[in-house]
Amino acid sequence: MAITQEMINHAEKLHQEALQIVRDLCKLPAPSHHEELRAEYCRKWFTENGFRDVTVDDALNVLAPVNFELGGNEPFTVMMAHTDTVFPDLEPMPFVEKDGFMHSPGVSDDTANLAVLMVCAKYYKDHLPASPEKILFVANSCEEGLGNLKGCRKIMADYGKRVTAFVSLDSSCMNKVVTQAVGSHRYKVSVATEGGHSFASFGNRNAIHSLASLITFLYTVKVPKEGNSTTTYNVGVISGGTSVNTIAQNAEMLYEYRSDSKECLAKMQDLFRHAIEAFRATGIRVDVELLGERPCGIEIPREAFDALKGRYFASLREVLKVEGLERSGSTDCNIPLSMGIPAVCFGVVRAAGAHTREEKVETASLLDGCKLFLDFLYRGK
Repeated sequence: MAITQEMINHAEKLHQEALQIVRDLCKLPAPSHHEELRAEYCRKWFTENGFRDVTVDDALNVLAPVNFELGGNEPFTVMMAHTDTVFPDLEPMPFVEKDGFMHSPGVSDDTANLAVLMVCAKYYKDHLPASPEKILFVANSCEEGLGNLKGCRKIMADYGKRVTAFVSLDSSCMNKVVTQAVGSHRYKVSVATEGGHSFASFGNRNAIHSLASLITFLYTVKVPKEGNSTTTYNVGVISGGTSVNTIAQNAEMLYEYRSDSKECLAKMQDLFRHAIEAFRATGIRVDVELLGERPCGIEIPREAFDALKGRYFASLREVLKVEGLERSGSTDCNIPLSMGIPAVCFGVVRAAGAHTREEKVETASLLDGCKLFLDFLYRGK
């Protein structure tokens, strides 16, 4: 069942409701592991809008089942968007509406996508088709950074054996869909040396210099390649030292590598371990802490996966009159894809500046997003 004229006519109301949810949520800071305020907002919203059995689990996921009961054994589809932002702020961040855009850190990633999911879920609940799909709508936690997909992991640990398909709304582009998981390993690497006074102890080893040498070495690594795979690495944060006239005793960095190939990810792990061992062999103390690990996907049953991807492509052609493109990405879909469950991630907004303080979302795009997601919902069995 494709989108009907009645749905199109109703989409404008959903659009306005979604915009208000964006305004409300942007007032509520939600760094990963601290989504309490947004979780409570979503729980209250779902409850007040007639969803039954709305719950908040230990990971701060808000669960709103439609057309089934979580306590049963029935298989179902998960559709989610995350509540956390990449920003560490615990105070409300600035929010401005001007020139056809909503401006705020995290406004598109993933606040606006979550708002569209919520209002369309309500419409679907209130207007079930003749053969309705069993759907667990989720406002999930800890998708960003060192959240390490905690929310999605909890959902799949609790219900993975019943999940037949998985959809994440999390992108600033509507015509691209993530169908391949980019796995990653994230580390904190700490270096310790004797340090000392910059004049009196000159010649002692400097932890900052040692860490810089390790970084330089890691940046000489030639990334492995398997077919059309893509593999990357990055040092995102460095810190250390005491003062300008102190030979640093301690320094640390946050380092990650990523790949959409399981084999290449394993090779990067070996290269990293060998680099650490080589530096330790020089007598430098190097401590490594694994902060996060996102898995790559495994082989997915072709018929079921093609059906889920085809559902998205059909909605895109119907609503936006464009063709879709598949791509790799690091999203909540990593978990179901690593379990062999069909999963896709796409956006229902148009935006720019994700993961920057200049992030903005095109206000009108949420109307197209509502139409796209409604069409997608009603194409389910």
